[in-house]
Amino acid sequence: MADTNPFFSPSTLPYQLPPFADIRDEHYRPAFDRGFEEQLAEVAAITASTDEPTFENTFVPLEKSGQTLQRVAEVFFNKSSSDSSDFTNALEEEIAPLLAAHQDAIRLDPALYGRIKAIYDDRDALGLDPESRYLVERYYEEFTLAGAGLSDADKERLREYNQQLSTLTTRFEKNLLADTNDLAVVFDDVADLDGLGDGAISAAAEAAKERGLDGKYVVTLVLPTGHPFLASLTTRGVRERIMTASRSRGIRGGDNDNRQLVLDITRLRAERARLLGFETHAGYVTAGQTAKTPEAVAAMLGRLAPPAARNARAEQADLQQQLPDGTELAAWDWAYLTEKVRQAKYDIDVAAMRPYFEAERVLRDGVFYAATRLYGITFEERPDLVAYHPEARVFEVRNEDGSELGLYILDLYTRDSKRGGAWMNPLISQSALLDYPTVVVNNLNVPKPAAGEPTLLSYDETNTLFHEFGHALHGLFARVTYPKFAGTNVYRDFVEFPSQVNEMWMLWPEILENYAVHNETGERMPQELVDKLHESEAFNEGFQTSEYLAATLLDQAWHAITADNTVTDVAAFEAQALADAGLDNPAVPPRYASTYFAHTFSGGYDAGYYSYIWSEVLDADTVAWFTENGGLTRDNGDRFRQRLLGVGGSKDPLEAYRDFRGRDAVIEPLLERRGLAD
Repeated sequence: MADTNPFFSPSTLPYQLPPFADIRDEHYRPAFDRGFEEQLAEVAAITASTDEPTFENTFVPLEKSGQTLQRVAEVFFNKSSSDSSDFTNALEEEIAPLLAAHQDAIRLDPALYGRIKAIYDDRDALGLDPESRYLVERYYEEFTLAGAGLSDADKERLREYNQQLSTLTTRFEKNLLADTNDLAVVFDDVADLDGLGDGAISAAAEAAKERGLDGKYVVTLVLPTGHPFLASLTTRGVRERIMTASRSRGIRGGDNDNRQLVLDITRLRAERARLLGFETHAGYVTAGQTAKTPEAVAAMLGRLAPPAARNARAEQADLQQQLPDGTELAAWDWAYLTEKVRQAKYDIDVAAMRPYFEAERVLRDGVFYAATRLYGITFEERPDLVAYHPEARVFEVRNEDGSELGLYILDLYTRDSKRGGAWMNPLISQSALLDYPTVVVNNLNVPKPAAGEPTLLSYDETNTLFHEFGHALHGLFARVTYPKFAGTNVYRDFVEFPSQVNEMWMLWPEILENYAVHNETGERMPQELVDKLHESEAFNEGFQTSEYLAATLLDQAWHAITADNTVTDVAAFEAQALADAGLDNPAVPPRYASTYFAHTFSGGYDAGYYSYIWSEVLDADTVAWFTENGGLTRDNGDRFRQRLLGVGGSKDPLEAYRDFRGRDAVIEPLLERRGLAD
């Protein structure tokens, strides 16, 4: 094993791409075990030194530590998210508490914290370069927040909390994936899918075939409450079945019920927060973000929720008129009737636009083309490089001068082994200190049509691809010295900003004209349709903003409970939280209900789902800047790359934003975009 385990040394493949063809299940656990052992020995060597603590003898070896663990962890957790199996599920449950204990062994080490604090206290006299100084400050802040200054007894309690939480959040994710697969909706008759296009019907037939249900049709669920098909399906009862299945996740009893996990996770987080000196988990989380306090988050959300709810009610009144007398608008009607009203108001059918969003053209002539125009980078597919799944494709990315930038892997299609949603993650993170290149992955969940048929994306799926590629660009462009600052390793409430900005190019005239071509006729999207798209951009924003804010405020409510609060009923707590926020509208359910809110209960966004709207303030202000300064130009792209994307996490993000924009962001562009301006 010592000679053959591919995780024990850096890969020799281009860009150190993990050697997926050589990686087998039996390699993971030994690599984790060695990784834990190696890093603890490396940290012990730092703390054993009798020399005066210096940046060079403390922070540099600390940043170099844990390379074996990093290699195996990046590959394993990517696999467990995108291509899970009984093996990965079992191993993740084993590894989660061990990893939590390992991280605590480092962050709670009193000798290491003593060295970090000594250097932090003396940082003004050390003559450090800006990135090194910032590294000292971030380590000190994070170790302090993590409990490094607690007593030994309190540290032991903290370790117990962290290990319990790692186990429970892992279980939440596995339960959700299992229940999502179990609740996929089966239809016997293609007539039930009236309103869907040929590609969507083909994908449903293919999903049924994969389950051994030849001749039937399976609609797999997506992570949010709503489903893209609800905008097109003409039969009300069919829409109700899909929505009901979606909202049933985690509440049906049995092994996959997540209600008790929600109660246990939030209770433990509240107790841990008190141990760490905070009244609530939200207070603990925001202290380490740009928001700094839950009160700052509440102030912003409180400003947005009332007008959003008001706008949603006005939209609801319009939709109610589309229904027969005596029929009350339900949540499963909203998307379908919204498209009817949109057609009536703007003469545009978003669902009928799929033929203009053929996936390969969107990728090459839209997403990649925009990046080339803006940043000068180029893309070449590398079929000779093996990814972790046959459907994952590898692209080499180069700078305008031909120099190497990194590898980009796209894993587009949904499968039962992939968790819901869409995301970006690194496999190899750039660092000058370690001489590491960059390999990043985008995962989406687009239904796969039958072989030989085109993949036609929905409007939202197209937008998601642009969004996730914005994360990928952040990972590819960051050029830092220290691994801690690599790629998207920034504050959680800043990380969505670059991805949101990249969405703007989806409808930018030169980009849209280049990729929005009808897959059958070859005709470009008519300018009239483009104009109507822009005219209708603010349409349905009351609903969109309300469903997002409902989930955000639900996340905040769960993490505003104190260690003295006792919550026993998930549904009752959720209903009260939505009522308190003025967002308890049955026709506009939260984007995620508690039992399938993966972001907050297993995805690292606990007390942080506000990050999307928080980042969108910067995004909307940046879109205004691009518009005012000539839009899609290399000069603009270079400025955004050099001053924001390229710094990764090596600089205070709001300082980097000021460097780019020349001032702090203002909220007015966001309010105008979402129809919330006075």
